Amino acid sequence: MASVRNLKKDIEYLVFEVVSDCFTFAGLYPGKHTDELSDIVEEAILLRNELYNRVNNTPAETTDASMKGYYKGVRKDLFKGVDNLFDRLSKITKDK
Repeated sequence: MASVRNLKKDIEYLVFEVVSDCFTFAGLYPGKHTDELSDIVEEAILLRNELYNRVNNTPAETTDASMKGYYKGVRKDLFKGVDNLFDRLSKITKDK
């Protein structure tokens, strides 16, 4: 199982990529879709905070065997959330 430290690094990296791509698009096309971009950035930060909270506060009743499944679920939610944010961003870039 990957360490919790690596999971936190993955969360930071992927959320940073979403935010970075939003700012890159805003820099290339100033004044276009600013409300949608700020919504995506806000949701990315909320996703990061929620996932960090889940990683740092594991349920007390989890055993070592169920801990692996718990972190696997966090990682799955990370990928699903980031994929959703990138999909929204790509729809905005098509409308430029």
